[in-house]
Amino acid sequence: MKVAHLDCFSGISGNMLLGALVDCGLEPAELEAALSGIALEGWRLRFSRGRRGPLDCALVEVEVSTPQPERRLPEVVALLEQSALEPLVAHRAGDVFRRLAEAEAAVHGVAVEEVHFHEVGAVDAIVDIVGAAAGFHLLGIERATCSPLPLGSGWVDTDHGRLPIPAPATVKLLEGVPCYAGPEGAELVTPTGAALATGLCASFGPMPAMTVRRVGYGAGSRELGHPNCLRMFLGEAAEGLPAEESLALLETNVDDMNPELYEHVMEALFQAGALDVFLTPIIMKKSRPATLLSALAPPEKQAKLARVIFRETTTLGIRAREVSRYCLEREWIEVSTAWGSVRVKLGRLDGKVITAAPEYEDCKRLACETGAPLKEIHDRARAAAQAALEPRPDADKRK
Repeated sequence: MKVAHLDCFSGISGNMLLGALVDCGLEPAELEAALSGIALEGWRLRFSRGRRGPLDCALVEVEVSTPQPERRLPEVVALLEQSALEPLVAHRAGDVFRRLAEAEAAVHGVAVEEVHFHEVGAVDAIVDIVGAAAGFHLLGIERATCSPLPLGSGWVDTDHGRLPIPAPATVKLLEGVPCYAGPEGAELVTPTGAALATGLCASFGPMPAMTVRRVGYGAGSRELGHPNCLRMFLGEAAEGLPAEESLALLETNVDDMNPELYEHVMEALFQAGALDVFLTPIIMKKSRPATLLSALAPPEKQAKLARVIFRETTTLGIRAREVSRYCLEREWIEVSTAWGSVRVKLGRLDGKVITAAPEYEDCKRLACETGAPLKEIHDRARAAAQAALEPRPDADKRK
């Protein structure tokens, strides 16, 4: 499986990612041909090389020659849907823009459909986002990972006024992503860069085991006190288990609480960031029946979950330990059935789908609405997902 790892020691922006892709072998002519499928005017790409500190980098810049309008999410989605882009490229680019819209909506308190993208809706950002999605497709990258992100510090001037770095939309996009302050008084991760990283990368952390074939450097727009570039490793994934990740497991024994309260406790833990919460019946000293409450979470959420457990249960103490988890790469697809649409979660190992699980709530909703048996809706959704994943005889076999 062809994989990429983004080493963002100086952050990430749209043009830095494009430069790294080009330096890893993406042909400029192929990139321009892919981008020509969008109905946008008044722009062109300029390719050059430059040094950032001692490093030679590829620099990709979008030159805009005519004024561009502000765009809302529906207008951007319409551009993508009406384009001649590869379906997967259009889907990935649309997902990145939805992430941006949802983040902007959350920080400004407006509906997603009403968000004016301002800077990130201009033609240069559309080219950056679509170009990155097209670059992943053209290079055959099946899975990407990303390092923890340095955010920088200081202030940035935007159409919303002067804002602290990282920008509020960037912070919203990076919830749950490992980050650190960074050494510079500058914006190292832009909102577009944050949306690309979270939209195109499956996980964040150290570089997983891989056989490196190419290394590319994409230059940032400015010179800083260190090499301002993005480094991309391109190669093949090592065979074996998925990447191991460290999690925190919090546990407590409870023998004196009304069992009706556990539903609320579990919901509160999930809202606080738990990845899984489960209850196990146990027998304590003097043969007292009790419940073992367990919560699995990212290490940075451990303290928050512990406070929830103390606040919402009768326990006087909590055990916490580090555990390891192997997790399949996951993605969602939507399939059609005779009763309506159902989301299906796919699990991949070495790039191949080995499990497909229809979303229970979707199946339950359709069963309640139509009166059809729940198990039949579930089985048909799984069959539709498997059929959608089967290669078609006329499918493009280019790698």
